[in-house]
Amino acid sequence: MKILVVGGGGREHAIIKSLKKSPRVTEIFAAPGNGGIAADAVCTGIGAKDLEAITNFAKENAIDFAVVAPDDPLVLGAVDMLEAAGIPCFGPNKAAAILEGSKVFSKDLMKKYNIPTAEYRVFDDMAEALKYLETAPIPTVVKADGLALGKGVTVAMTREEAVEAVKSCMEDKIFGDSGSHIVIEEFLTGPEVSVLSFTDGNVVIPMVSSMDHKRVGDGDTGPNTGGMGTIAPNPYYTEEVAKQCMETIFLPTMRAMNTEGRTFKGCLYFGLMLTEKGPKVIEYNCRFGDPETQVVLPLLESDLLTVMEATAQGKLAETQVKFSDKSACCVVLASNGYPKKYESGYPITIPADLDAEVFVAGAKLDGGVLKTSGGRVLGVTALGDTLEEAIEKAYAQAANVKFENAYCRRDIGARALQAKEALK
Repeated sequence: MKILVVGGGGREHAIIKSLKKSPRVTEIFAAPGNGGIAADAVCTGIGAKDLEAITNFAKENAIDFAVVAPDDPLVLGAVDMLEAAGIPCFGPNKAAAILEGSKVFSKDLMKKYNIPTAEYRVFDDMAEALKYLETAPIPTVVKADGLALGKGVTVAMTREEAVEAVKSCMEDKIFGDSGSHIVIEEFLTGPEVSVLSFTDGNVVIPMVSSMDHKRVGDGDTGPNTGGMGTIAPNPYYTEEVAKQCMETIFLPTMRAMNTEGRTFKGCLYFGLMLTEKGPKVIEYNCRFGDPETQVVLPLLESDLLTVMEATAQGKLAETQVKFSDKSACCVVLASNGYPKKYESGYPITIPADLDAEVFVAGAKLDGGVLKTSGGRVLGVTALGDTLEEAIEKAYAQAANVKFENAYCRRDIGARALQAKEALK
């Protein structure tokens, strides 16, 4: 089978490497791909949001199956367009992708169907939002309604920060139209858990839980990033919590979307907060998370293509989805200065005998040499029989990957190890 994967980051590299293991896959194309992905797929250079070019490419190259990985093309309707051209797809259609595409839609859906989440108010008038903030409980969370490259959320610890976040969204339009509507919601506390799941609209099959590390600095300090590393499984996500999430969040979400005529098929990502009052939804994503995918898919023992096809065809109930009981750790190597100002264009050296998976995010080929081209350059993922072993191995192997101005957090997984001790 000829496969097309839409996207060009570390997540897509992880998906491509997993799909390559399938004996039925003969060729993989990426749109656009990147310099590192080029080692595992044919990079087309077509932008992920250029839906017309993607669809034409798929038709002209007789693509048998497409995987649309990023949020933007999903929300824009890439799956609808590809399927209309007769290309089977993994990913939700436009009607279902609104679950991530609009924070207002997802919050209202949760309220309507009693799915546990933070209390919230929606505003499309700045004066009203600012008036509300005069008496709102602080800390509070301000969210732009639409997609904002994962940066549309501000956790405001003071009233001033909340006011500034509202003005940035609604007056300065730093997220464009995404900030015309905003959600101001209750600040929740507790351990965070990411759970990716396969769903075909009939069943939900959760993947291994994971823990992301969003802030740039050790000890969760500094600005938020796209993610500096992940571990799986998440020790806070016990069997008891998993059962509760399935009953109160996962199945109710799938059923709610069905009732709304927006059946969700693809990867549904649940960003959860384990509060004193039980698990609550912080956010939904309509696709594989990044860098969660980089620890979750290496633990998948089933054939990813088979699982994705079953998801698209509504046949997940009769398909085995098996994960290893090992642990995984992904350490992200970034350009020093990220997420603010950084320099790129430095050659990257990855030893051929590295005992770990390398998923490339921000790199390009320049005269046959792989060079840095982004903030998050790559992730190094290692597996181990224990979490300690996976973390130790990931750092040992990451030390062998070289490029000038490389930076990584030194405490990926530390919080999870503390939690394991505390939960004993």
